[in-house]
Amino acid sequence: MAGIECKPDLTPRRARTYPGVMEKDLEPTARRLREAYAAGPIAPLRDVLDPTDIDGAYAVQAINTAHWIGEGRRLAGRKIGLTAKAVQAQLGVDRPDFGALFEDMRVADGGRLDPARAIQPKAEAEIAFVLGRDITDADASPEAIAGAIDHAVAAIEIVDSRIADWKISFADTVADNGSSAFFVLGDDPKPLAGLDLYSCGMVMEFNGAVVSLGAGAACLGHPLNAVQWLAHTLAARGQPLRAGDILLSGALGPMVALTPGDEVRTRIGGLGTCTFTYGA
Repeated sequence: MAGIECKPDLTPRRARTYPGVMEKDLEPTARRLREAYAAGPIAPLRDVLDPTDIDGAYAVQAINTAHWIGEGRRLAGRKIGLTAKAVQAQLGVDRPDFGALFEDMRVADGGRLDPARAIQPKAEAEIAFVLGRDITDADASPEAIAGAIDHAVAAIEIVDSRIADWKISFADTVADNGSSAFFVLGDDPKPLAGLDLYSCGMVMEFNGAVVSLGAGAACLGHPLNAVQWLAHTLAARGQPLRAGDILLSGALGPMVALTPGDEVRTRIGGLGTCTFTYGA
């Protein structure tokens, strides 16, 4: 598909079964993170996880994802994070990360998010994709990735951290479900045909004032690069993306901290707008 350039260095390593990682040893860490949603933020996880411990961090995330599904939460898709090279450099890594999206994390377009449900939230503008077909091939081509997408919409991700003061390492954010919290999807779905997802502009406003600017190219060079990375990574782990999955592809510009009362609006070229209010 024209405009998509998925570079070879984005191809993930084949999945490993967390060598040397025992789930029983990480269950207390996973429980700490779960309890922080209600009890408040906790110290960084450096007593258990080295800051770049990829396997251990995803093992903790997997424990909590399984726990929440067991409690009846419905998996709605995935979010991709760390798609900006500057943020990767800040955390000392050379790759994106991912987390789980659950249906109860969704805020209606034009809806409200009660501040009592968040800890230290920030908003970022993204392009979301909804799959029309499964992606099971760990080497799926850019054309296959694009062909599996049903539509795209403007989106806002509300990220949050259960780690105090956002003092996160790569392992902290991965273990903490990619620092995910909530998301908003626009209500004007668009097929990929005719969209310029590389140079499309993004504007995010708080209370009518511009707070963040960006473009599609800010997301790993192209938002579909991020989707391909995720599809390859999850297929290699034996957890392929499925039809109907919502995929948040990564920030198009800087995230901005939320204050109760903020009215947030994102506009993305070709995709329209989505909005929410951070208030009870």
